[in-house]
Amino acid sequence: MNRDPDLAAAAVLLADPARAAMLGRLLDGRSWTATELAKAAGVQPSTASAHLARLLEPGWVAVHPRGRFRYYRLAQPAVAEFLEAFAGLAPAAPARTPGELRAGASLRRCRLCYDHLAGQVGVALTRGLMERGWLGSGFHLTEAGAAGLRAAGLPVAEREGRACMDWSERRLHLAGPLGRDLADLCLAAAWLQRDPKSRALWITPLGQERLGAGLGLSIQS
Repeated sequence: MNRDPDLAAAAVLLADPARAAMLGRLLDGRSWTATELAKAAGVQPSTASAHLARLLEPGWVAVHPRGRFRYYRLAQPAVAEFLEAFAGLAPAAPARTPGELRAGASLRRCRLCYDHLAGQVGVALTRGLMERGWLGSGFHLTEAGAAGLRAAGLPVAEREGRACMDWSERRLHLAGPLGRDLADLCLAAAWLQRDPKSRALWITPLGQERLGAGLGLSIQS
């Protein structure tokens, strides 16, 4: 009997454009209702609920009732990592409108990969930390790195990170507890802001200044 993982079954879950769109929405690490996910996928709420039931069964998403609402999220970081890795193998979707072209550019520039920074900014930040000797080859924060980030206004509590392949840059960016801590601090300090319509992140003027002055990154807002 074949005991290998059923890759075909996993592929079927991604084969539907609506399910793929909802999973993409959930990649920002937040929880969304079926109605919100339906809007993101361009389908009716009843159709979205049926798709979410398909994703609940293998444990790709989890649901948390709160009052009369049910909030869905990715069940675990491993699901996000799989989706990001799979995206690196997928062909680029053609932009049908100028708005879609801008949205795609925003995602490639800076976005959340579940709970850590990705895109050009995430890769540049990771490279900068390594070049300064603040991030070791095992993606752990060095003593100099902890002190340097604290001086830059990012007093991280976590020291252990790991590598994650960036689907748009085809290079590694920082994930794990350290990556999550850095993303949370950048958002809390208003260096980055969430795009309300996608998982893209905007770089604020303050973020452009502080990332440049504190970490030596040349980033345009």
